Amino acid sequence: MQRKKQILVVDDEPSWQKLLQSFLEMKGYIVRTVGSASEAFQTLSSFKPDLIMADVLMPDMNGFDFLHKLKENQPYAQTPVVFLSGIDDFEARRVARTLGAVDYLVKPFHEQDIETTLSKILADQ
Repeated sequence: MQRKKQILVVDDEPSWQKLLQSFLEMKGYIVRTVGSASEAFQTLSSFKPDLIMADVLMPDMNGFDFLHKLKENQPYAQTPVVFLSGIDDFEARRVARTLGAVDYLVKPFHEQDIETTLSKILADQ
């Protein structure tokens, strides 16, 4: 039997956390949500996600800085990160890709976009 994939959602908006958690759990994923990058790093000590979905604009550390710091942390350097952001900007997408994000979805997004992205990324694991 295949292990359920685990996803960490990092977003400072509780409504997005609830929406994503509900949708992802309905699709069979194990989900943890946190409201900041610092909470994410604390959570990573006990939760080993197969994928991280992170907002770009967060209060304590933006998503780009979070990804940069994550890539420097050896146990998590290979964890795929998908950005979910209200910023639909070419430069933001370029920075995300340069830092190593595997995808960048713009809020509000379609559930089908998330399904497609996750199946593509997690199928290889």
